[in-house]
Amino acid sequence: MKLTLPFPPSVDTHWRAPNKGPLAGRQLISADGRRYQSAACTAIIDQLRRLPKPSSVPAAVEIILYPPDARLRVLDNYNKALFDALTHAGVWEDDSQVKRMLVEWGPVVPKGRVEITISQYEPAGAAA
Repeated sequence: MKLTLPFPPSVDTHWRAPNKGPLAGRQLISADGRRYQSAACTAIIDQLRRLPKPSSVPAAVEIILYPPDARLRVLDNYNKALFDALTHAGVWEDDSQVKRMLVEWGPVVPKGRVEITISQYEPAGAAA
């Protein structure tokens, strides 16, 4: 499966931890994170023309992050929001199914985007 999705928020802005009230101390998805999940779900439905049926098999992913500008960014700060959105959209049952991941930067593009290819994980040396 190949998908093009919006550029995700950094893990630093994907989560929030309230310090007051009944949710104090818990890690929650931030408003930015929830907006991203919604935008990613819309993009997935637009591309697949349906809601996906969650896969239960181990997955391998190849990710190209096309940032919206030339700011310095840390490559692994974007996977969690992306994976949480894919789980929320029903692409897989849980992101713990990802057993192999290749992530790289693409060039800067207006608004940014992510291209992700998801395939069934084949352990090295398993099939011959």
